[in-house]
Amino acid sequence: MFIIGIAGGSGSGKSTLVSKVSQDLPENHFAVIRQDSYYKDNRHIPSALRQEINFDHPSAIEFTLLEEHILQLKREEAIDQPVYSFQTCTRADRTIRVDPKKAIILEGILIFIPELLRNLMDIKIFIDADADERLNRIISRDVHERGRSADAVIERYEKTVKPMHLQFIEPSICYADIIIPGGGDNLTAIRLVRTIIEQKLHDTIKICN
Repeated sequence: MFIIGIAGGSGSGKSTLVSKVSQDLPENHFAVIRQDSYYKDNRHIPSALRQEINFDHPSAIEFTLLEEHILQLKREEAIDQPVYSFQTCTRADRTIRVDPKKAIILEGILIFIPELLRNLMDIKIFIDADADERLNRIISRDVHERGRSADAVIERYEKTVKPMHLQFIEPSICYADIIIPGGGDNLTAIRLVRTIIEQKLHDTIKICN
């Protein structure tokens, strides 16, 4: 098994890149694990206060569970991945079973921060996008997918997203093996990442055979 980590700021185009890269890959040979599934369950916090949580700080994520799940997959053990709702800021009662695959794509804004998690990755890719571009994508995503108003999104961006990006996410670019500008719109990057995965899959399957 090999693990590709894809990090970058909120709205940088990570999910788009992963989606486009995954389109032509054999589904039975790879799985996608998203950091967003591992946000801590906040049902103990009154619903009116949950939107005040700083979701861009490492403390908002249950990294110990994410690390353990990656280790389980490397041990050829299936995991039950949490399901997180950004509308309620809580975890669902159901989980998603993820079986071990030849390749794991791990995606998230803060995945390069914990050393243990970082060291589990075979390739680390950072998506570098312009701040204005990212803000536009964040507004569009949070309004349409998370039920927030544009004003609330902009206020949150200035209060937490931007400062956390500068404090944690942007500095983590130093851990990247590959830096990609433009995210999901970078066709050259999509071909590059897909080629890397296909080659690794080919090598892994060849060794196994």
